[in-house]
Amino acid sequence: MDIEQDPAYQQMINGELYLESKPLSDLRNDVRTKLMRYNLIADSEERNEKLKSLMKSVGDRFFAEPTLYFSYGVNITIGNHFYANHDVMLCDEGKITIGNDVKFGPKVGLYTPKHPMDPAVRRTEAERVAPITIGNDVWIGGGASILPGVTLGNNVIVGAGSVVTHSFPDNVIVVGNPARILRKNEPQK
Repeated sequence: MDIEQDPAYQQMINGELYLESKPLSDLRNDVRTKLMRYNLIADSEERNEKLKSLMKSVGDRFFAEPTLYFSYGVNITIGNHFYANHDVMLCDEGKITIGNDVKFGPKVGLYTPKHPMDPAVRRTEAERVAPITIGNDVWIGGGASILPGVTLGNNVIVGAGSVVTHSFPDNVIVVGNPARILRKNEPQK
């Protein structure tokens, strides 16, 4: 089955409450197995070509240090000139869109799932997701977490260890938990 034809997949990417279906579970298990294998490849060029093949769309000059993790891959779109340091996690139950010239420090996490607040619903294992969008020329420092529904504008720097709970406009440096604007970051002329 083409995953996009799966009703649970459609509910998932539409942000509706969903339960993981057999096709989604099969895809996750297949991707998990391939990621474990690909992340062990010492040759950077071969490793990165194989990792790219698991994602929806990846531009030129993609480089990820071992280990890169994600849930499905089919919801990840990455522009040109992307770098991910060690142990980056992309929970792509929702769509993740990353612009051009983006760098992630080690242990950066992008998390699209939104687990229910109501414990009765949470016990069913149903969840919703919200997409994450990262603009161009963004640098996310080590250990930072980007939460569901966040959009980061162009030329944003996220300080190491920050927890980004809401969206930010272009040309700012954000730090803290929850992240807040530290100052403007206007491009040099």
